[in-house]
Amino acid sequence: MFPRVAIAITACFAVLAVATPGEVGDSQCNGGDIYCCDSVQDASSPSVTSLLALLGIVGSATGQVGLNCDPITALGVGSGASCTSQTACCTGDSFNGLVNMGCSPINLSL
Repeated sequence: MFPRVAIAITACFAVLAVATPGEVGDSQCNGGDIYCCDSVQDASSPSVTSLLALLGIVGSATGQVGLNCDPITALGVGSGASCTSQTACCTGDSFNGLVNMGCSPINLSL
């Protein structure tokens, strides 16, 4: 009898752990917002520097930037509910989602 109860309790905890929406990205994103970006690239790459120059951002970008980013909402609803591209934690300025500064790629899959 006891083994069956133990198995049932363990199975319940496993189901709860999978079904409970966790804040997976928050542990990887301290102080920033989570975005779904088409790509995350180095700020010094030629394609990024050209885009930054068009926006009037010259010489101040370092690290990585997210391109064509949409915010991922905390509730998981709306246009940012899921991401089929690159999820990123961005801590810098955002230029209407076209370019987000200070990004680092994160993994939100379980």
